[in-house]
Parts: sequence; C-alpha cells; structure tokens
Amino acid sequence: MTTKKRITEEALTLFSENGYQGTSVKSIADAVGIRDASLYKHFRSKQEIFSSIVDLINTHIEGLSNQLGMPSYDASTSSSASFYKSLDLDGLKKLSEKVFLFYLTDPYISRFWKLSHMEQYRNPEIYDMFQRIFLDQAIAYQTQLFEEMMEQGVFRKGDPRAAAINFYAPIFFLLTKYSGQKEKTKEALLLLDKQIEEFFRLYHVG
Repeated sequence: MTTKKRITEEALTLFSENGYQGTSVKSIADAVGIRDASLYKHFRSKQEIFSSIVDLINTHIEGLSNQLGMPSYDASTSSSASFYKSLDLDGLKKLSEKVFLFYLTDPYISRFWKLSHMEQYRNPEIYDMFQRIFLDQAIAYQTQLFEEMMEQGVFRKGDPRAAAINFYAPIFFLLTKYSGQKEKTKEALLLLDKQIEEFFRLYHVG
C-alpha cells in the first residue's frame, strides 16, 4: 500500500472516531508513522485528505458494481434497464442483499457513514457530500432507471421519482437502523426481503 493511501485510510479512521475538527494533521501523520512534513508531500491540507477519502469511497462503490456485474451510474439508461429487466423477484432480492450487506458491513463505507452523521450539524460540507453520494446520486439514477422501465412496460406507469423514493427510502432507513449492529444482520435482511417483495408487487408488471 502506498503512503498516500495509508494516509487516506488512517485519516478516515481518525475522522470517524474523533470527528473532522477533532483530528489534526499531526495525529494523522502519527498514525501513519511519518512526520508532518512528509505528509504534506502527499497532501497540501486536511481538506485535500478528505477529498481523497471521497474519491476512495466512490472508487469502492464502483468496484462493487463491477464485482456484481451491475451497470455503473455512467451506463446508459437503456442498458441499465435491460440488466434489471432480466431479474425476477428472487434475482432482485439476492442482488439487493449483496448490495445491502456491502453498505452495512464494508469498513470504508461504515466509517464514512459514521463520520458523516457525526458531522451533520458541525460541518455541513461533509454532510452535503454524504447526501450527494448516498441520497441524491442514488435517487437520480433510480428515477431515470424506473422511468425507462415504465416506458418498456416492465413497471406500471407512474411517477418514476416517487417510485425511486419508495424503493430507496426504506433501504436507507434499514441501513441507518442496523449500522454497527452486525449481530442483527439476519433481522435486517429479512426486513429488506419484505421491502423488495412489496415494491415488486406494487410496481412490476406480470
């Protein structure tokens, strides 16, 4: 692992434990085992370190899509719709479970999640970034996807944004409720399956 990546990972850990303001550049350098001056050879400021954390999270999420063979956010709406159109209820549940478990248990995601909620009232910029990654981006993508699936006759006609919120909001709630509670993973997955079944019943044609 490069020194630059070690700085990013140690900073994410310290930010999630002590908050952004509560973490100094010196404490990050100490955690990596380097001098302050050496850290500044890689990053000009603490803000730049945070930006590298955001890049790490986005890359990590893209890696999940590639691993599961899912369309990325950059894929065309028609190709994304074709992928999800091929899934029956069981297929959608299995895929949703894998994605859900990734967001629930991945150490990078869970630390960033904790940091964002810790800073939501102290550092609006950090919480805004969290909202863009985990809310705005997801809803925008699903709105376009569901609109296309409605056009193709896979989903019943309706408001695609409302459908996106109906799909994602309960999942986001479950992630928030069960974050940091690995012992309740089975319970969370059961509730997730119920949500997917209900959404499929309401929107899927056939």
